[in-house]
Amino acid sequence: MSKILLFGGGGHSKSCVDVIESSGEYEISGIVDPFLKKLDLPFELINKEEPYEFLRRTIDNALISVGQLKSSETRKKLYSKLKEYKFNLPIIQSKYAYKSKYSEIDEGTILMHFSLVNSYSTIGKNCIINSKSLIEHDVEVGDHCHIATGAILNGGVKVGNETFIGSNTVIAQGKCIGNHCVISAGLFINEDIPDGKTIKRRS
Repeated sequence: MSKILLFGGGGHSKSCVDVIESSGEYEISGIVDPFLKKLDLPFELINKEEPYEFLRRTIDNALISVGQLKSSETRKKLYSKLKEYKFNLPIIQSKYAYKSKYSEIDEGTILMHFSLVNSYSTIGKNCIINSKSLIEHDVEVGDHCHIATGAILNGGVKVGNETFIGSNTVIAQGKCIGNHCVISAGLFINEDIPDGKTIKRRS
C-alpha cells in the first residue's frame, strides 16, 4: 500500500482520513500542520516549518486536507508548494462515492462519501467534492473549488476557478457561476453569477 501525507490537521482532515481509509489505497504516514501543537487523530503530527524537502525524500503522495469556505488561498498556496517539491497529488475517491467512467477529474481532488459525479462532467485540480453532493452530466468545475455537502449542480452547469458552493445549494441547469465566487448554503440559483460575487441568504 502506498504512503500518503495529509497537509492540514483541522476538521476537514478528519473527514479526509475516513475517505482515505475507506478506499484502502493509501496508508497515512502523518499529518503536516505547523500551526498545531496537538492532533486529535491517531497519526504522527509533523508541525515543523517548511518540511517539504525532508518529507519528499521518503514519501511521494500528498493530499491537501485543509478545508475551504470563503477563500481558496490556503489550499492554492499549498498546492503550488507541493508541486514545487514534485509530490504526486492523487485523486482520492471514497469507497462510497460514484464517478462515471465518462467523467474526468484532475489531480488532488477528493470525492467524499456518497458524492456522485455523472457522465461527461469535468472537475479541476485540488477540489473538494463533499459528502452527498451531486455533479450532474456535462458539468464543468474549475480548479481549487469546494462543492459543499449536499450541493446539487444540475446538467450543464459551469463553475469557475476558486469558487465555493454552499451546503444544499442547487444550481439550475445550464447556469454559469464565475471565478472567485462564494455562494451561501441553502440557495436556489437560477441565473448566471459573475466573477467575484458573493451570494448570501436573505435574513
